[in-house]
Amino acid sequence: MKHHSRFAMTTAAVALFVLLVSLAAGAAQQKGAATAAPAQKTAPAAAAGPKASLPVLVTSCGQSPGPAQFKYFLETRLKMDFVYKLDATAADLNAKSPGGQPIKSLIIVTGASLKGMGAAGASIEDEINRIKALIAAAKKLNIKVIGAHIEGMARRAQGADPGDNSDELTIDAVCPLASLLLIKKEGDGDGRFTTISKGKGIPMISYEKNMELENILKDLFGK
Repeated sequence: MKHHSRFAMTTAAVALFVLLVSLAAGAAQQKGAATAAPAQKTAPAAAAGPKASLPVLVTSCGQSPGPAQFKYFLETRLKMDFVYKLDATAADLNAKSPGGQPIKSLIIVTGASLKGMGAAGASIEDEINRIKALIAAAKKLNIKVIGAHIEGMARRAQGADPGDNSDELTIDAVCPLASLLLIKKEGDGDGRFTTISKGKGIPMISYEKNMELENILKDLFGK
C-alpha cells in the first residue's frame, strides 16, 4: 500500500514537473517570437500642401526680371525639367520640354517692367492679351496654372511711377484665374493677394526670403 502510494506521488510529481517545463517552454517561445518579430514600419507622411507636375513652363506677364529667379532654382539648384520663355504663347504649351515630355504646369510671374516691355517691343495691353490666351489654352489642356508675384512691394504699383498701374493690371490678369498662388509676403502687405486667394478659393503659398523658393518648388513638384 505504501509502495503504491509512493508511486502515485512520484508519478504526480513527475507530471507536475513536465507540465511546468512545458508551460515555461511555451512562454519562452512566445517571448522569442515577439522579440524576433520585425517592428512595423510607418510609411513617411506625404508632404502636405499643393502639388504640381513637371515639366513646367515659366513665363512672364509684364516682362519683369522676376522669372529669372525661377530659372535659377529650377535649372541650377533643382535640375528640373522646365521650359523658360518670357513671351510664351498658347502654341508653346503644345511643345515638348528638354526632357521630351508635354507641359504639365505653367508658372506666370506677374510684375510689369516698362524697360522689359520696351525691350520686348510689347505694351501692357499686348502682355495681358497674350496671357489671357495662354491661360485659356492651358485650362483646355488641363495644365495647372500657377500665378506668382515674387518681387515684393517694390514691383507693385506703390513703387511705380505716378499714375502707372501696369503691375496691378498683370496681377488682375493672372492671379484670379490661377489654380495656385506663389507670393512673397512683403508684396502682400496690403492683403492684395490674400483677398484674391480667399475670395476665389485659390490656395496660396507665401514666403519671406528668396532662398525659400527652392524648397517651395522642391515640395510643389515632389523633387
